Amino acid sequence: MALKKYTLPKEERISLKRHLDKLFEKGQSFISYPLRVVYLCTTEEMPARASIMVSVSKKKFKRAVKRNHIKRLVREAYRVRKYELIDPLTEKNKYMLVAFLFLDKELPSSAGIEKALSKAIRLLLEKEHLKELATETFIE
Repeated sequence: MALKKYTLPKEERISLKRHLDKLFEKGQSFISYPLRVVYLCTTEEMPARASIMVSVSKKKFKRAVKRNHIKRLVREAYRVRKYELIDPLTEKNKYMLVAFLFLDKELPSSAGIEKALSKAIRLLLEKEHLKELATETFIE
C-alpha cells in the first residue's frame, strides 16, 4: 500500500487557462452552502486526478486578508479529505476539475467550511456515479 501524502502540490491546482475555460464552459454545478461547486469529470489525461481552484468574491470581501483567509480554510479542508475523491477517480481512471466558489457574506468558521466541503465531496461522488467505489471512511 502506498503512503498517502496529505499535501496540495501545484499539480493539484488548476493553473492553465484552457482548463479553467473548459470547466466554466462545460462544467456542472451545485451548492453546498456556503460553497458553490463547479465540476467537470473527464477521461483526458491531466497532471493530477483532481485539480481544484478556490475563489472568493472581491465584491463581498474588500480586504485581501479576509479573502486569503477564506481560501486558506477551503484549501485546508480539501487537503485533509482529498483522498475521498481521488481514490474513486483512480479506480475508474477519470480526472476531475473542481472550482469552489465562496458565496456567503460573513467570515466562516473552520468547522462550517469542513462540513460544507465534506458534503460537496459526497455530492460529487454521487453525481459522477463514483459512490459505490468510495471508501467507507466518510466523515459526516
